[in-house]
Amino acid sequence: MDKHVLDQAEGLRRLLAREAPRLVALVGGDEQAGTSSAVINLAAALARQGKDVLVIDEHCDAKSLARAVGIETPRTIADVAAGMPLDEVAARYYERVRVLAAPPSAMVGVRPDDLLEALNDGVDVVLIDARLNADGALSPLAMQAHDVVVVMRANAQSITGAYACVKRLHFAHAIHQFRVLINGVTSASDAYGVYQNLTAVGSRYLAVSFSPAGAVSLDVRLARAALLGRSVVEAFPAAPATLDFRRIAVDLLHWPSRPADPAATRRTTTRPAPAPVASAV
Repeated sequence: MDKHVLDQAEGLRRLLAREAPRLVALVGGDEQAGTSSAVINLAAALARQGKDVLVIDEHCDAKSLARAVGIETPRTIADVAAGMPLDEVAARYYERVRVLAAPPSAMVGVRPDDLLEALNDGVDVVLIDARLNADGALSPLAMQAHDVVVVMRANAQSITGAYACVKRLHFAHAIHQFRVLINGVTSASDAYGVYQNLTAVGSRYLAVSFSPAGAVSLDVRLARAALLGRSVVEAFPAAPATLDFRRIAVDLLHWPSRPADPAATRRTTTRPAPAPVASAV
């Protein structure tokens, strides 16, 4: 075949190739932050926007996201890394949403770049229900995320937990920019007060910056949907929490990626920063 035709074909192939998926890692400031709920509801909201979403569950325990939505699968991210097609490994949770288990043992010896290439199989957005290790570090895959979102609630305990989480991530990976998603807010001023509290302490003691990811209303239908093993987005389309998740999903697609951080080396000589004043407003 003529070389000119081959060059045209290659150019067309690149033009039609899908862009690499956007990676968003969500991590809870404490166990009650509602991270898994945020992940699965954001996934459903993104699917409503016509996006193909892959949810990666790094917890893989009795309280894992996959089990919460009724998915039992022996397959893990290690199978994808070994060459199995993503469609055969990931469990289908909802139209356009797949869930893939990623226990820490599955990441041993896996190159993140190779894994990212394997995950680029008809996926627009990857949402990682991230888990910190004993040193407060993210998994090799979550470290590649374009956005690191700290999930918290609008109460004093969660503010303290979110600050501790940010401090560990900052010292483990030298991350300087975070997004904050606040669950269970009763008003816009409630969310603003919590966000301002965390921002003031973080910028003063850690020299990190925050951007709002959004806030989710305190809504009893979140718990009802969870009991049904469904997202509130699909179970209660008109619920306040559903409208919030759909708004966040629209914004997420246009978030500017955080700037590249220095090499992820753990700091050992930095003086510990004090805990924030635990005030919800």
